Amino acid sequence: MDKKVARTRRSRRTRVRIALQRTNRLVVARSNCHIYAQIIAPTGDRVLASASTLEADVRKSIKNGSNRAAATIVGKRIAEKAKAAGIEAVAFDRSGFKYHGRVKALADAAREGGLKF
Repeated sequence: MDKKVARTRRSRRTRVRIALQRTNRLVVARSNCHIYAQIIAPTGDRVLASASTLEADVRKSIKNGSNRAAATIVGKRIAEKAKAAGIEAVAFDRSGFKYHGRVKALADAAREGGLKF
């Protein structure tokens, strides 16, 4: 089975499970160069907060957008933005990526920032 197909299937299953919980979800996406995080409303039609390594403030503080240090900064930033928007609890949607490396670093930093998973 193709890697992309497998990841898509896993992420679809996760989205369905989270949709049944009726809670905000923290969605993580990563590429070879950057990492992105969004908090999406339970209905799935609105982005309530977002952070990525493409933001000007984040780019100033990092040298490379594709490492764990960058993911940690994005995790802290998404937690700050969530607190400002009044969001305290989210469901973590890793979009089919393994909970390892950059994805884990982002999640741990968001937890340290005060988000409850």
